[in-house]
Amino acid sequence: MATATTYGARDHARAQEGARAEAMPVVPAADWPAPPCEAGHLVWAETVAGGNYTHRVLARGTELRLTDLRGDACAHLVLFVADRPWERLNVADTVKVQWNAYLSEGRLLLSDQGRVLASVTADTSGRHDTLCGTSTLVRNTERYGDGTPQSPSPAGRELFKLAAAKNGLEPRDLPPSLSFFQGVEVRDDGSLDFTGSAGPGASVTLRAEQDLTVLIANVPHPADPRPDYTSTPLEVLAWRAAPTPPGDPLWEATPEGRRAFLNTAEFLAARGLA
Repeated sequence: MATATTYGARDHARAQEGARAEAMPVVPAADWPAPPCEAGHLVWAETVAGGNYTHRVLARGTELRLTDLRGDACAHLVLFVADRPWERLNVADTVKVQWNAYLSEGRLLLSDQGRVLASVTADTSGRHDTLCGTSTLVRNTERYGDGTPQSPSPAGRELFKLAAAKNGLEPRDLPPSLSFFQGVEVRDDGSLDFTGSAGPGASVTLRAEQDLTVLIANVPHPADPRPDYTSTPLEVLAWRAAPTPPGDPLWEATPEGRRAFLNTAEFLAARGLA
């Protein structure tokens, strides 16, 4: 089909309607071929290519499942409260308050206000990281020759800048991120051991405990020792559900977690949101 004219370009573009690529959002999400819930409840369905990013605003109670389809995805994640982005993921407090640097089922993702942003409700990977953050332009340029967003080896922070801008945020708004599907462990001497992936098909499910702006960059972990830029597709699915209620085992798992949930409930109640 000729695209040298405006009419030809238009016809070519319209002919793509309904086509599916390996990595793309599916709109409407209910058309996803095998939703993990009732089809009408699915609100986000996307496959994110390696070296790419995505973002979405999710309502409180929404469940978000990330899946490493081929074993070399690495989902770097940043969270903001949707209507007040100054409250955002604080990885240091997430680690410190829960006395644990390793993410897994039952852990909470906390803000610097002592409130719960999201909870980890399921995890089949166990290979995650709260310590290293994401890759940078300087580091990727040193390792791969380039780290700009349009290059073959984009850095995570550069992609986060693009995702942030599309949500009215600036680079200075970006906090340190955490990573799913590529892990590190702390050795006895304090150095880090890259543990890599749990393999294809591993997934992690988060529950939004407040309305959230979610930014995801799917790029290699900065501690990945492989010389080549290696990043494979990430599946992102989200569906309507309910926030964690009082009395739930997740709410009551630890005194620290219970206080964080109480802080969140009190704040939301004061605003008429819960």
